Amino acid sequence: MANAQPLPPSLWAATAAPAPPTPPLTGERTADVAVIGGGFTGLSAALHLAEQGADTVLLEAAEPGWGASGRNGGQVIPGLKEDPWQIKERFGQDTAEAMVRSSGAAADLVFRLIERHDIDCEARQSGWIQAAHTAAQLPLLRRRHDFWLVRGAGAGWLERDELAALVGDDRYHGGWIDRRGGGLQPLSYARGLARAAQTAGAAVHGQSPVLKLSRQNGGWRLATPDGAVEARQVVIGTNGYTDHLWPGLAESVVPVFSVQVATRPLGENVRKSLLPGGEVLSDTHRVLWYFRQDAQGRLVMGGGGSAYEKGAEKIYGSLQQRVRDLLSQVPEVEFEYAWNGLVAMTTDHYPHLHELAPGLWAGLGYNGRGVAMATMMGRILADRALGTEAPEHDFPSLPVRPLPLHFLRGIAVTAMRAYYRFRDALDR
Repeated sequence: MANAQPLPPSLWAATAAPAPPTPPLTGERTADVAVIGGGFTGLSAALHLAEQGADTVLLEAAEPGWGASGRNGGQVIPGLKEDPWQIKERFGQDTAEAMVRSSGAAADLVFRLIERHDIDCEARQSGWIQAAHTAAQLPLLRRRHDFWLVRGAGAGWLERDELAALVGDDRYHGGWIDRRGGGLQPLSYARGLARAAQTAGAAVHGQSPVLKLSRQNGGWRLATPDGAVEARQVVIGTNGYTDHLWPGLAESVVPVFSVQVATRPLGENVRKSLLPGGEVLSDTHRVLWYFRQDAQGRLVMGGGGSAYEKGAEKIYGSLQQRVRDLLSQVPEVEFEYAWNGLVAMTTDHYPHLHELAPGLWAGLGYNGRGVAMATMMGRILADRALGTEAPEHDFPSLPVRPLPLHFLRGIAVTAMRAYYRFRDALDR
């Protein structure tokens, strides 16, 4: 049996709904589709595959939600990092429209799955706010608001005083709210997807890292420490934890530690003054700030990011200071949790869908918007593996492009973060 990887401590690990049993794979079996990775991408793919009648096996190295899927900030944000007009300029009208439609529907997909499968994950579709930390950002945010408003996305503009009423002070110059967004308990969501996939008929195996992936009998053979699966199709959804199972895939993204801290539950008066409707917020700093309340009234603050885990741990202090600054009315802010997990960034800021070989698919690189987009990517990958004609949602396939000098990524990320911090300081 593979050595068990304990779930790292975090707010979400301490408060999550119970995990479903996911025993290691033992022995050999066949399947229509094998899924590698038990994060949002793999779990969504397994669920959508099983719901369409495919014999599906999911293999996870630890347990579902062990990686950043169970350690992120719990913000469900629709859309991509790049704006729709930028997507059109790069990909052309038809492809861009498919990308905008799929990414724009991603948050709704999350909340529909939660409702349909009765997933207990403290979900609230109360809206995502993007706040301008300088007045110079307002024209761009207004353009984003106007685009999604015309498409019926439930967008609303927030003047400075309206945003101040939601945040408790006037630090932000204004912004917009996308009411498709919201928040959830991410580890509970991952566990709920795993349970829903099992109910639909998928086999979900934890503590089953795939050690070797090879061609066999016109399909694929996946070897684990205590078993193997032969499948006609394979979906890889390992994101920030992608290893060298397939040549060049790990080198096509930049893994970065996403960092969060959480306070103890706040007093009632403070809770009423800070995103009281359950909204989630991220701002326009280059070194991003994002925060929300959890269901028990803790303030969860995330931001920064580091290529090294020790660097991520150093960010805890700066995030705690940001919380104290935001809660300046609180004499002494007490903190309960601090944690991190690896996300995958791409240099072009787009998620990447790859057909690595016939019958072998991969989706990764969500650039900090993985709750919604990884869920959508799982659905799209399921359709690809099944050969679904005219799927409701789609995304373009891209060739794998390993980054030159990938081994220097840590130095590059550190330098870029320092530069962004300098630019943010100049804005102030």
